Amino acid sequence: MKKIITFAAAMAASASTAMAGGLLTNTNQNAAFLRQISQNGNIDITSLYFNPAGTAFLQPGFHLSLNVQNAKQSRDITTTFPLFAYNVNNPNTTHRFEGMADAPVIPSFQASYNWDRWSAFLNFALGGGGGKCEFDNGLGTFEALYSSTIVSSLREKIVQSLTGLYSPQFPEQASAIANEIANTTRYGYDLSSYMKGRNYQFHVTAGGTYKVLDNLSVALGLRAVYATNNYNGFVMNVKASYDIPANAAYGFPGIQGSESLDDKGISLNCDQTGFTLQPIIGIDWRVNSHWNLAAKFEAPTKLKLKNKTEMNPYAAALASQNDVLGQFADGRKVREDLPGILVLGGQYAPVKNFRINAGWNYYFDKQCKKEGNKQDLIDKGTMEVNGGVEWDICKWLTVSGGWQSTNYRLSDDYMNDLTFNLSSNAIGLGVRLRATERCTFDLGYMHSFYHTRDVVTSTAVGDKTDHYYRTNRVFGLGVNFEF
Repeated sequence: MKKIITFAAAMAASASTAMAGGLLTNTNQNAAFLRQISQNGNIDITSLYFNPAGTAFLQPGFHLSLNVQNAKQSRDITTTFPLFAYNVNNPNTTHRFEGMADAPVIPSFQASYNWDRWSAFLNFALGGGGGKCEFDNGLGTFEALYSSTIVSSLREKIVQSLTGLYSPQFPEQASAIANEIANTTRYGYDLSSYMKGRNYQFHVTAGGTYKVLDNLSVALGLRAVYATNNYNGFVMNVKASYDIPANAAYGFPGIQGSESLDDKGISLNCDQTGFTLQPIIGIDWRVNSHWNLAAKFEAPTKLKLKNKTEMNPYAAALASQNDVLGQFADGRKVREDLPGILVLGGQYAPVKNFRINAGWNYYFDKQCKKEGNKQDLIDKGTMEVNGGVEWDICKWLTVSGGWQSTNYRLSDDYMNDLTFNLSSNAIGLGVRLRATERCTFDLGYMHSFYHTRDVVTSTAVGDKTDHYYRTNRVFGLGVNFEF
């Protein structure tokens, strides 16, 4: 029973589809980022997310950037577990579970209006999530928990039945005989499993900048965050089978049988929505014609998501008895705070048409409150370092490239096939095309190279080993105007 409760809670807690940035943060918010990842110290309308104070140094007038991205990600988990050998359709101890996260269209825009020493800005983007991830065959966690429950429950029934059978003839040995025969029994199970998660965080940031000095500006902004998630999954058509061999020593003829366990199937469809406001401050210092330095801080922010949930009667009964599954009960509010983020960056232009960028990002994930205090399983917050270059080859063409290393410091206890994150190196390449003096186009591509990770979990029937791997690629197109 406890194993199925744990499964059902896990089913409703599948991972987000974040593509770059911290655990639940998307930093790839436009095509300019894809073509040159290190944006922290840039002065450009497309760098508004990373360096809002830098927009103070744009030319007077209106600046607008419109962007669309296409992202595709795979999540690959290879799970090894002893009881998988009892799966009648795939009798191997190692099973592979693959999920595809697809975000066909990710829109965003950045806008700024500059006058005198002031500017006002507005930014819309998908700051978290951005698509759905679907596992057609469920996940290893699902199957491992169900296989354990099925086999242990079936074995217990067989032992009880055989103990009763041999008690009249062997009153003192009946239990030992029953266990001996049960140990030679061939068990089997079959089930249908499915999991889909969808996560979106819509961010609208508004604010302004002021030039304190001719070469020093500050920014203040407020971000409205609307989060909407959906988790939909089931385990059904659960069947158990057994093949008890003959035992001549005790006159047992052998027997085969099967039974349906559909009463232990679970279905759950949970929608979550929440809203919050997040303050942002920034500063930019144009040291001279060669150097620019910038910083931004996003304040840690409380966010609660309200559940609207449909469960089948069995899942609902479990939810009423257990807080783990109960956190997905209809009407309940779930804590999912936004982390504080510190962003530092700089740009160096040795010559007028060539720029070198570098940046550092830190996410205060461990100080970010999560349901069930999952933040306690984080060793340290996420840290990123990045670098990039831009070269204006001619008046109408700029080529660029960038790199970013993302380091998640997560404990083995945090990692599972529902919420795993892997450290990575990302490469971005692309161009900016100048159509007119007031219109440019950005074309960018980013590819992430993830580390693999193995996590071993001890269970009563042996070790469960999960091998995690991911792939990710993003294309982007942006058009930028000045009025």
